[in-house]
Amino acid sequence: MLTDDKGTEVVVARLPVGADAERASEAVLSVAERHRANRFVLDRDRRRFIACRARLRQLLGERLGVPPASVELAYGARGKPVLAPRFNGSALRFNLSHCGNLAVYAFSSRTDVGIDVEAIRVVDEADLIAAESFSPREREMYRDLPARDKPLGFLNCWTRKEAFVKAIGAGLAHPLDSFDVSLAPGEPARILRVQNTDGDCGWRIGSFFPAPGFVAAVVNEMPS
Repeated sequence: MLTDDKGTEVVVARLPVGADAERASEAVLSVAERHRANRFVLDRDRRRFIACRARLRQLLGERLGVPPASVELAYGARGKPVLAPRFNGSALRFNLSHCGNLAVYAFSSRTDVGIDVEAIRVVDEADLIAAESFSPREREMYRDLPARDKPLGFLNCWTRKEAFVKAIGAGLAHPLDSFDVSLAPGEPARILRVQNTDGDCGWRIGSFFPAPGFVAAVVNEMPS
């Protein structure tokens, strides 16, 4: 568990596997979540969804002082999960992401937050994705990286952009070229531009390695 001086808390969890763990996890889900789980074509994806949501409910329950099964969730216009209105008094915001059996969760008591995680690997279509989804400034920074740094540079950019659009509640419907983030390995994670304004514009970003072989990013709104 990581907590910064602005009240943003990050929890990293390995998702449990096995039939007993699946049954225990499914028991705390809502009816809607169980229906959603059953829509997954692959059993692997269904099990991961169940485990990821059950762990979220456990973490939220601990912070709200209620049993995991009593946590009520709602969804924003773009599908971002939020607490149902009955919990509005808590002011707790959260976000989650998972890759394989690794899940990351971000919690904030004051501000909106987004998080994303990816396995560090060579993405075969990285150059094409960068050309289509990165901003002109990001494409130039990515193109100038040494070949050995491009795989991590690409994933740095992708997780940071994904975390930002999740923080603002827009998801990938938000134009990814409308803002710039840093991406070079070894350099600090920064939001370089939002729309027509240089700088973080009230948002801040962090990048970290939640487990060997994974990279993640978390973005939260700075308190006013």
